[in-house]
Amino acid sequence: MSKAKITGNLALAGYNDIFSSSTLNISGEQIIEISLSELYPPEFHPFQVNDDESMQRLVQSVTQYGVREPGLVRPCANGGYELLCGNRRKRACELADIATMPVIVRDLSDDEAVIALVDSNLERRETLLYSEKAWAYRVKLEAMNHRGAKSDTLGQLSVDILCEQT
Repeated sequence: MSKAKITGNLALAGYNDIFSSSTLNISGEQIIEISLSELYPPEFHPFQVNDDESMQRLVQSVTQYGVREPGLVRPCANGGYELLCGNRRKRACELADIATMPVIVRDLSDDEAVIALVDSNLERRETLLYSEKAWAYRVKLEAMNHRGAKSDTLGQLSVDILCEQT
C-alpha cells in the first residue's frame, strides 16, 4: 500500500481566514473585531493572567494563526466593552502587537455575566489556584441564587444544582 504524499501547509485556519467580513451576525449576536483599547476586564475577575510559558505558547499561536476563538463581551454603560471571556487572548494580542481581537457582543445581566465568566475559566484554564476556584464557585452560587436557578427536582437548592454541574 502506498502512502499519500502530503504537501502544503496543514495549519488550521485562523479567525480572519474563516470570516472575511469584520462583522458577522449569528442569531442576534455579533462577532466583531474590536480594538484592544476598548476592552476592559470585569471588576469581578479574580483569575490571574500570567506572562508564563503557557502565555508564550498562546502568543506564538496568535502570532501565527490569529485569535481562533472570539472572546465574549458585553457593552459598558460608559462606552467600550467588558471582556468576560478572553482576557488571556487579549494579553496574547498585546504581547504579539496585534491591535484588535474578535469578540462576541452579547447583552448580559450582571448575574449572567458572572456565570459566563466563571464557567469559561473553569472549563478552559489548565491550572487555577484553589483560591480562584473557591471564589469562582462562590460568586457563581450567588449569581444562581439571584437568578433563581431552576431544577427539575422540586425544592432542589442552588448549591445542589451547582454540585451536579461540577
